[in-house]
Amino acid sequence: MPSPLEFLSSRRVGLFLALTATLAAAEPGGSLAPHAFLQQLCDDFGGRLTGSAANVRAMDRLAAELRGLGYAPEKRSFTMPGWERGDDRVDLVEPLARRLRVASLSYTQPHTAFTADMVDIGNGRPADYPAGDVRGRIGLLAAGTPLQAADFVSAAEARGLRGLLFVNREGGGQLLARTGSFSGRPLPLPVYSIAQEEGQWLQRLLTRGAPVRVRLETQSRCRPIETANLVLRIPGRVASRLVVGAHFDSWDLGQGAMDNGIGIAQLFALAQTLRGAAPYHTIELVWFNGEEQGLWGSRHAAAQLGDAPVVAMMNLDMVGVPIGVNALGDDALVPALERWHTARAEAQRLPKGVENINWLASDHTPYQLAGVRTITFNGPIPRESVRYYHDLADTIDKVPPKLIEDSTAIISDLVQQLARDESLPSARRQSVDTELLFTRFNLEKRMRAMGLWPFPAK
Repeated sequence: MPSPLEFLSSRRVGLFLALTATLAAAEPGGSLAPHAFLQQLCDDFGGRLTGSAANVRAMDRLAAELRGLGYAPEKRSFTMPGWERGDDRVDLVEPLARRLRVASLSYTQPHTAFTADMVDIGNGRPADYPAGDVRGRIGLLAAGTPLQAADFVSAAEARGLRGLLFVNREGGGQLLARTGSFSGRPLPLPVYSIAQEEGQWLQRLLTRGAPVRVRLETQSRCRPIETANLVLRIPGRVASRLVVGAHFDSWDLGQGAMDNGIGIAQLFALAQTLRGAAPYHTIELVWFNGEEQGLWGSRHAAAQLGDAPVVAMMNLDMVGVPIGVNALGDDALVPALERWHTARAEAQRLPKGVENINWLASDHTPYQLAGVRTITFNGPIPRESVRYYHDLADTIDKVPPKLIEDSTAIISDLVQQLARDESLPSARRQSVDTELLFTRFNLEKRMRAMGLWPFPAK
């Protein structure tokens, strides 16, 4: 037992450390530091699946913090095809009884529980199916399939399968939560992600010709929902706007700290940095909902643009400390990004410099389809952390404060440069040029499978 003097001394040290931590977590003006805010958001609400009570309460917390900074954030409501996870389960029945580690893909619907034989369908292409009748069975889909969900689900339905178990690409009991339908249409059969180790176990049994039977019971359900994006405008001297967005929603298995808590914190840090700013172009910060299920929030926001003048849209989706900035295939943006990059001190220049590579399935895509030029960053997250995204272990301990600090310093520098660049005009691509933006990067097939291809057949 410590003496009274030792107790008082240790108590003073404890109070000093607590005060130091509090000060470190606070920004000037009493606002929480971005990482501290993200930690509270993750710990207080958990995953932010769109349509869930946790999502609503977490967004209310964000709005309150922004009001504390002196802003007037606006919720912009929209409806979307929603989905909520129920008490789903898949049980191995033969050759032994065991509950399997699984997670249903979104838009899987409830059904009466059933038991069926399994069949290995490899990558899920029609040529991968075994000869003979597979109707009524449950397919085991390989982790390395190149197919989009719409394609392997369509093939499974055509062959009469009753369900699919999709082997996870990461080991260690991981489950990859993901959407089963970018269109939001309910799936015609239940589809589950299964832990890699258990999926490979089933594959070995099937390769030996051993009988494998499983029982599926799904209670997750589809339902229309009303949700909202949160928008913060920082007026500029002209109406043309620079949109900076990050998706607010996450999957429900973990905390959504990496995907996309990082982006939430980066936008929050931008809001702090831009207090009192008087940019040339108006800056619009947007926290999107519904990204994980099918980019619904950014689809809604892009559809509401009309003919509003837009300089560019910058997308922050799981951006670690940038090593490059990406014009996402739009050549017209490259000169402005090069000017920013070359103006930085040599020690601060990004190793990859300015890149120009288009890719899909995040919130920049709907803006691109609206003819808006888009930007993101090449900001890798360390492998030892990023392997856990979309699962139980996507937690705040995977996101160190320095990642938020260092990434935001670079992002903020570019945002402020673009926002004050009077030579940077607002511009929209013509439809033919937007189509070329995707075809030159061979993205048409994927976009068609995702239901995102808007251009007429030639």
